[in-house]
Amino acid sequence: MQASWNGTVIASSDDIVTVEGNAYFPAESLDAACIRPSSHRSFCGWKGEALYYDLVVDGKENPNAVWYYPEPKEAASNIRGRVAFWKGVTVG
Repeated sequence: MQASWNGTVIASSDDIVTVEGNAYFPAESLDAACIRPSSHRSFCGWKGEALYYDLVVDGKENPNAVWYYPEPKEAASNIRGRVAFWKGVTVG
């Protein structure tokens, strides 16, 4: 599978975990040149606290388009070390 935004592949892997309809890619498959840390946070009752990255591709920004759970709760341990996408990122 690949994740792309603004005409650029930002992640690619055959090792995908799907949770609640979202494809979680291994964090190491994410192109580090396309992300920067965001201060945004959210909380899921069964997964834990999510942190975010902004996407930056060819000078265009997509705030908080990548999320991950650095310390997921036990029920979501299968997404540790993985990232997922939204906000116009194409996954397929």
